[in-house]
Amino acid sequence: MGSASFQFLAFALIVVIVHNLGRSVAWRQTILLVASLCFLATFSTNPLAYLPLVGFLAIGFLGVRAMQNGSTRLAFALLMCGTILIYIWLKKYTFIPEPLFLRFPYLTIGLSYIFFRVLHLIIDAHQNMLPERIGLISYLNYTLNFATLVSGPIQRYQDFERMQLAPVRLPLTAFISGAALERIVIGFFKVNVLSLLLSSVQQRALVTLTPNQPFPNRVLIGIVIAASYPLYLYCNFSGYIDIVIGIARFLRLELPENFNRPFSSDNFINFWSRWHITLSDWLKTYVYNPLAISLVRRFRSPQIEPFIGVLPLFVTFFLIGLWHGRTSEFIVYGVLLGLGVSVNRLWQVLIAKAIGRKRYRVLAADPIYIAFTRGLTFTWFTFTLLWFWSSWAQIGAMTRALQPTAIATVWLAIFLGATAVLAVYESLREWILSIELRDEPLLLSRYVRTVWDTALLTVSASVVAFLNAPAPDIVYKAF
Repeated sequence: MGSASFQFLAFALIVVIVHNLGRSVAWRQTILLVASLCFLATFSTNPLAYLPLVGFLAIGFLGVRAMQNGSTRLAFALLMCGTILIYIWLKKYTFIPEPLFLRFPYLTIGLSYIFFRVLHLIIDAHQNMLPERIGLISYLNYTLNFATLVSGPIQRYQDFERMQLAPVRLPLTAFISGAALERIVIGFFKVNVLSLLLSSVQQRALVTLTPNQPFPNRVLIGIVIAASYPLYLYCNFSGYIDIVIGIARFLRLELPENFNRPFSSDNFINFWSRWHITLSDWLKTYVYNPLAISLVRRFRSPQIEPFIGVLPLFVTFFLIGLWHGRTSEFIVYGVLLGLGVSVNRLWQVLIAKAIGRKRYRVLAADPIYIAFTRGLTFTWFTFTLLWFWSSWAQIGAMTRALQPTAIATVWLAIFLGATAVLAVYESLREWILSIELRDEPLLLSRYVRTVWDTALLTVSASVVAFLNAPAPDIVYKAF
């Protein structure tokens, strides 16, 4: 069952109707668990394929219970290391000898997101930060929630428990229902129309790129190949998030936002506070903050203090790269992410020292400076993604086809184009939102949004019906 298909929406509709028939906590928990298990069952008909996932969940649950019963630092460290190693083993990271892997095919769908939830529970249980003793049903609903199983977002257990186990359900008014439905429509359009279009454009460009083409053609194709992917990834992933946030709201759950206009970011650190927000927040809480605090305590020199955040940033984003995949390409992806944020931080520190904090704040607020840093942020993100979506063989083939001069021209063109296009977009957006009707932006009025959402739904349904093809798979389903 595709996670952005009509079948998934029909399944979710049935779950929503049945879920809202009862008011008790037991009813809500039972329906969500049954729905999640039914959704999980659509990915394989072989019971053996679920065995490793069941084992991983069991280890996590027993580990959380052990931490809640009281634990030593050694027991906590051993449990954390064991959980991480089991995850790496099940995901078949390539640095592990192949004979050590399980010999039968098994399901890893959602394992990366389950992994983060399990680690979060273990850590918070050890630190006595969980609200109460976790029951098995609550644990399974939190880790296997069908709305967040495939690709997140990553929600804290405390927030999930506050809504799922509350005696009084979250309200579901006509206004809230309308907003949730609008979110689903927008997400469906992003995945089934925009991401499909952008994916087709990139795939066609990849096929047509050859070293025998004229220089301008190779440059143009190179631009399309590189620059279309981040837009595709955004529409694909954020569209899925829109859908599940809308569905969850009908289930009386509020999922955290995962995107906040990331391409409007004026630096790479800010970008990652707007892109895959829940992943960044998780690693900030459990990796960056502890490492930064440890370094602050160890190095108390005022001269070193401004630079202390550089190393924790690199480590945190290097781990983001490793989490995304098990091959050497993702090691490079992690290094590039780490370099992006750490160099960004170094620049902020050094430029503030060179010209003073006050002048740096003035510079950082300058529209021209913002336009160029926004273009640079998009360009670097696009560059890092080469090791996210392609293989060494593909990178080698593209490098040979483009050749050095065309490669340099492609990246310069992407930087200048992103700088100009994003600046125009931001200015145009600000101007449109300044047009008001009855003290609210006209574009955000109920009437305009109704017409817009109807048009999106019509286009999406027409495209799906015309192509008669399955919905594009969610990229982050692979993780």
